[in-house]
Amino acid sequence: MEFVDQAESDEIITDLEVLLSRPREDFRVYPEERSAIFGDLTIEYTVPGYEGKRLNFSSHPDGYQIGPSLSTAEFVDTSAEMVIAVEKGGIFTRFVEEKVHEKYKAILIDTAGQPPRSTRFMLNRLNRELNLPVYIMTDGDVYGEHIAMVIISGSANAAHLRDLTVPSAKWMGVWASDIIKYKLPTDQMTEADIKRAQELKKDPRYTGGVWQRELDIYLKMKRKSELEAFSKYGLPFIVDNYLKEKMQEAKSM
Repeated sequence: MEFVDQAESDEIITDLEVLLSRPREDFRVYPEERSAIFGDLTIEYTVPGYEGKRLNFSSHPDGYQIGPSLSTAEFVDTSAEMVIAVEKGGIFTRFVEEKVHEKYKAILIDTAGQPPRSTRFMLNRLNRELNLPVYIMTDGDVYGEHIAMVIISGSANAAHLRDLTVPSAKWMGVWASDIIKYKLPTDQMTEADIKRAQELKKDPRYTGGVWQRELDIYLKMKRKSELEAFSKYGLPFIVDNYLKEKMQEAKSM
């Protein structure tokens, strides 16, 4: 069978998933991976040719790319008590350098924007099998808010696959209200940003609590910010101050 473009084949693969109630990975169809993981977690591979081989995610300072072989490996041992998922690779690297994994007993995951499916499956397993709470940090914009929601409740294209969600995950920020509270440097929201915020406000998933409140603040101030904006205070501030405060707030939600 020949396809005109990628979108056509994607639609057929999604239809097969729905029809057979099985993820595309079972058909040996894998999306491009770009996320990374770091922290004290030892896994044992189960993929053919690597059975029995073990790896600890803290053994490489850049972290390990999350693909099918990692996301399907057996969990052997960990001292971690939580998972911190961050949207940006630069912040992920700084978190490794600042030893966030030791200070917070955390497994760190770089979602590289909206996380790929293997990454969402890994987040689901860490939460479900190891009972690790998942905390999400994103840029202070409407797209960051949506990334958090995708981790918690799934994407439109994979809404039929519940193993790709973490319903108990907490979005810590950066919230629109944090931009004001911490006086972060900002950029003007674009027309596309504003349109996206208005679209999300109509989505039933965003109708309550912090989700609707933060969208309203974005639309009122029409400003956005990035995680890197905390460099205004020196990047250790995000680890020693902001992260600690937001963690306490998230635990009480």
